[in-house]
Amino acid sequence: MSNQALHLLTFVLYAVLAILFWRAQAAGDAEQQNRGALGFAVILPLVLHGWLLYDTLFIWGALNLGLVYALSLILWLTVLVYWSARFFYPLSSLQTLVLPLAAISTALPAIFPDAHILSQPPSGLFDTHVLGAMLAYSLFTIAALHAGLMALVEKRLHHAKLPKVLQNLPPLLTMETLLFRVVGVGFVLLTITVASGMLFSDKIFGHPLRFTHMTLFGIASWVVFATLLWGHHAYGWRGHTAVRWTLSGFGFLILAYLGSRFVLEVVLQR
Repeated sequence: MSNQALHLLTFVLYAVLAILFWRAQAAGDAEQQNRGALGFAVILPLVLHGWLLYDTLFIWGALNLGLVYALSLILWLTVLVYWSARFFYPLSSLQTLVLPLAAISTALPAIFPDAHILSQPPSGLFDTHVLGAMLAYSLFTIAALHAGLMALVEKRLHHAKLPKVLQNLPPLLTMETLLFRVVGVGFVLLTITVASGMLFSDKIFGHPLRFTHMTLFGIASWVVFATLLWGHHAYGWRGHTAVRWTLSGFGFLILAYLGSRFVLEVVLQR
C-alpha cells in the first residue's frame, strides 16, 4: 500500500473514531466506551500513524524536521498519552477533542510533503535531544489543552450550563493535579532539550551556539515553566494563575520551534 493510501486510511480511521466519540459524548456514555472497545480501537490509527511517522521522519538516514511532520508527531504522542492513561483518568472528553486534530495532522504531510532534512551522523546525543524535544512539545500541548479547558469550565460554571462534550471532564481539582504532573514531566524533558541544545549546538545544528530566536524563545519557555513550578510549590499558585503561566510558557515554546519553522518554510521558503 502506498504512503498516500496509508495517509488516507489513517485519516479516515481517526475521523470515524472522532465522530463516534462525539456521539458517545453527546449520549453521555463516552467514558464507558473509552474504557471499552471504542477506546481500544484507537490503537488502529495510532499504529498506522506511528508507521507513517517512522517512514517520513527518517529519510535516507537523515532526520526530517519539517513543520507538518513535527505537528504530526506531536499530535501522535498526545493521542498516545491519552490512550495509555484512559484506564486511570476520565479522559474521554479530551480524547474527543484531540482525535479530529490527529486526523488533520495525518493529512498535512500528504498535502504539504516538502521535507526539511537535517543530515547528521548517527548520534545517541542527537537522538536524545530530538526525542526529548518532541516529548516535551507533546506534554506541553496536553498541558495547554488542560489549562484552556480549565479556564473554559470555570467560566461556564458561573455563567451557563456546560455543553455535553465538556460535562464528563474530570473535576477541576483533578484537572489541576493532572496539569502540574504533566508540566513537571514536560519541564524535565525541556531542561534536557535546552541543555543538550546549548552544549552541543555546533554538532546538532552545524554552527556554534548563538542566540537565535529559537534559542531565546526556548529559554524563555523554560524560565516561565520553572517559575510556575516554583510558585506552585512555594506559594501554592493554582487556578487562573496556573492557567496563565501554562499558556504563556506554551506560547513561547510554539514560537521557539513551530514559529521558526513557519518563518523559514512558509515565509522565506527555505
